[in-house]
Amino acid sequence: MAGANEWLQTLGVRHPIFAAPMAGGPSTPELVAAVSDAGGLGFLGVGYLSPDDTRAAIRRVRALTDAPFGVNVFIPEEPTGDASRSVTAMKAWLREWVDDPAVADEIDGVDPRFPALAEFEAQMDVILEERVPILSFTFGCPGADTIGRWKAAGACVIGTATTPEEAVALEQAGCDAVIAQGYEAGGHRGSFLPMDETRLIGTMALVPQVVDRVSIPVIAAGGIMDGRGIVACMALGAVAVQMGTSFLVTHESGAHPAYKRAVMEWRDRGTALTRSFSGRHARGIRNAFMEAVGRAELDVPPYPLQNTLTQPIRRRAAVTGDAERMSLWAGQGYPMAKPMPAADMVRELVAQMERVKSLLC
Repeated sequence: MAGANEWLQTLGVRHPIFAAPMAGGPSTPELVAAVSDAGGLGFLGVGYLSPDDTRAAIRRVRALTDAPFGVNVFIPEEPTGDASRSVTAMKAWLREWVDDPAVADEIDGVDPRFPALAEFEAQMDVILEERVPILSFTFGCPGADTIGRWKAAGACVIGTATTPEEAVALEQAGCDAVIAQGYEAGGHRGSFLPMDETRLIGTMALVPQVVDRVSIPVIAAGGIMDGRGIVACMALGAVAVQMGTSFLVTHESGAHPAYKRAVMEWRDRGTALTRSFSGRHARGIRNAFMEAVGRAELDVPPYPLQNTLTQPIRRRAAVTGDAERMSLWAGQGYPMAKPMPAADMVRELVAQMERVKSLLC
């Protein structure tokens, strides 16, 4: 589109609209390709994929489009202290809470562990071998040597920050750009520096602070659902926006049908930050499981241990279509989500941006 900034042009992206990586199913290769073909930037979330599945997903995107696309990875969590007591207590509570003996037995057999660093390194080898043009990451900040190796392989490297301090750390580590993820954003928060979780910063306050603190391009994320939000973020200095919830109910999204129905029908439930499903703070639509864990006041095991413990419940919920027991990640703007083909969504967002800008001139 007219007015696309130079940085986007170097990436081969026409519109300042990134489809956020939604790991665990929603970000299908079809969704990634559709957004990129329409002139935005589709992102493949591979945080839960094996190296082989990562390669297959990348190649599927390439079979669907010649346009640039991105891949997002989770930086491995490092164990801090002994979580065995919280794991034992949570496992016992989950067994009592579920009403299906088979699921209870499955929970009993779960042995959650932190992933081996070798698995992540094998996944990264695949991504670099496949010459993915744009690589983003969340949950941490690798060292400058690691980021330098990724860049030397030809990738544009983008980190995720939830505070100005994190954005500065990412720039100093060598990132080419930074995603400023506001409090409103759906899914997992990308925090990696110690912080008081009562000090959460909204997108409209975070973006200009990050823009003023770093010299690399800033992508705004969190609560952006239409052209008005895009124009507002760009007025604050962002070069693009990253939108997840807007693409969650598109036709190409791999979100479970019950998940999509919840987004469309549970408009008044609102969202909350929770550690109940994964052990890491993430924003999702309030449901029975989230509320039950909150009431229990348990010491929730850290990510990814809690994520492993709750897998049997989420798998059963997918079989039965029970959205009350699914992780319904969504941002605060989810009541504005509209089902349509992803390419149509990009075109509608661009048209909305132009209308907003015409009113401001």
